[in-house]
Amino acid sequence: MGIVRTRPTKLGAWTSQRVGAAWSRFDLQLTTYALLLASIGLAMAYSNSVEVGRTVLEPGSVFLRGLMWAGIALVVFALATAFDYRWLRTLAWPLYAAQLGLLVLTLTVGTGVGGASRWVPILGVQFQFSEIAKILMIIVLANYLGSRQGRLDTLGSILGACVLVGPPLVLVMLQPDLGTSLVFAAILAGMLFMSGASLRWLGILAAGVVAFIPFAWTNVLKDYQQERLTAFLNPNPDLQGSGYQLFQSQIAVGSGGLFGKGLTNGTQNQLDFLPVQTTDFVFAILAEELGFIGGMVVFVLFVALFWRILTAAWRSEDPVGTLMGIGLASMIFFQLVVNVGMVIGIMPITGIPLPFITHGGASLISLAAGLGILQSVNIHQTRAEW
Repeated sequence: MGIVRTRPTKLGAWTSQRVGAAWSRFDLQLTTYALLLASIGLAMAYSNSVEVGRTVLEPGSVFLRGLMWAGIALVVFALATAFDYRWLRTLAWPLYAAQLGLLVLTLTVGTGVGGASRWVPILGVQFQFSEIAKILMIIVLANYLGSRQGRLDTLGSILGACVLVGPPLVLVMLQPDLGTSLVFAAILAGMLFMSGASLRWLGILAAGVVAFIPFAWTNVLKDYQQERLTAFLNPNPDLQGSGYQLFQSQIAVGSGGLFGKGLTNGTQNQLDFLPVQTTDFVFAILAEELGFIGGMVVFVLFVALFWRILTAAWRSEDPVGTLMGIGLASMIFFQLVVNVGMVIGIMPITGIPLPFITHGGASLISLAAGLGILQSVNIHQTRAEW
């Protein structure tokens, strides 16, 4: 029995052309820059896993966990890219409720150091839902601000955005996690400013936040948080106490020189002089082992990534898609500046991870989801005409 060959119908051919044209807008450069940054993060995880007589692939090693999370992040990125982001308008409020639920769950059953509640154990794996909440917050704010284009010169619309961010921010502060709560505030500020909100009202609200700082310092921040925030201002820090971490970090950065000591050859790393070297202070190890040149490569990759994110945002014909790009760029930029700033001693120590480089599954997965959504904006930025 022979095979019957039929010619495709005009509708089928037209549909294939539309799908092909849509996927041709997939931004390969954006994905490449993100993959390169994640690869540098894996290299740092490898270096942090190397110890005498141990293998980096043994169960529980930082490098093996990093490979696992990188694999999961790739799957999340692919799924988010294939998903039509326009459905997020319909799902925005359920996602907001899910965001609050995850943060409440963290406060209820979460674990952490010193009585903090930041990680939720699931099947033996620790999840930090506050990282995922960042992306969910961007989705909710983009939907809210996108639906109010042309009305953002009113105080009511601006306060509405602040009210949306308020509960997640407070729930994260209660964990307590000052760094992540500041990221929520940065996302809000960046998206309001770039959405065309009234500068007059934004200035008044900013002045109100500044006036609130003394009260927050006295009644909200814990003693150890105050010590961290003031350690970088102290010309004679307590090298055995709150100033130890910053002191060791500056030694690591300074000793790297132009070309660094080489991967796995950093003394601050291999001798465990620097606390949390796999997470908040991973850039200090990167500067020690890869030097000034390695640090500049990282910055160039971040600049290139910002360029592609903002390009996708400006090209979108949908204000919601544009605002999602702005929110993602605001989140990554704020974390980059604060993390590197605290490592070299020009910013307070607030526990903010360095995107892609810091070891952490939830952070990498949330970034993958955000970039996948942005790729979906690239692909589906024009509504199909039937």
